[in-house]
Amino acid sequence: MEKRISREELQHMDRWNRAALVNSVPGFKSVVLVGTQNAAGVTNLAVFNSVVHVGSNPPLIGLMFRPRTADVGHTYRNAKSSGCYTLNLLQLGFLDAAHQASAKYPEHVSEFEACGLQPLFSPGFDAPYVAESPVRIGLRWLEEHPVAANGTSFVVGAVEEIFLPEECLGPDGHVNLAEAGILAGSGGDGYGPAGPFLRLPYTGSAAAREGRDG
Repeated sequence: MEKRISREELQHMDRWNRAALVNSVPGFKSVVLVGTQNAAGVTNLAVFNSVVHVGSNPPLIGLMFRPRTADVGHTYRNAKSSGCYTLNLLQLGFLDAAHQASAKYPEHVSEFEACGLQPLFSPGFDAPYVAESPVRIGLRWLEEHPVAANGTSFVVGAVEEIFLPEECLGPDGHVNLAEAGILAGSGGDGYGPAGPFLRLPYTGSAAAREGRDG
């Protein structure tokens, strides 16, 4: 039997149940550890499942940040002040440590140390990567778009560099994340394998394909 949940019912739900429902119902999403560093050199990690492909020409990736409070917003403030941040995809082998980064730690505490993960720096890039992650993306802060409805911010980052296993990169540019053992997310605490993956042929003409880069 189909169930309908109205806006009014959503508004009167327990806040945690509503958050779990609205977060998980849009479907499986990419889940990443976002790495930053503050001016004092303290490294930071946080779990995000709001990664959005914005465009490929130029290469842009978006990230939704929650409203800032005294306890929430270290990643946002670090990324904005330093101008760079990293996205690190998850594997089962370090999932427990990665999930622990979703806890609230004081600003002077590094989630890398608290969760037992290793920071990895790339020359000329000031944000830390997660050494355990096989697929890592470095982004430069480009634009911020505040969402007046709930105080969140959509931040667009320019792709600076990408690290991934060479065997997972196909000749057409497609990355086989299942081959790399990458996990997908559902809600704020659900994780599962990103595969097997079915690819279908592109339905447009060759000329259209050349012009669809966006």
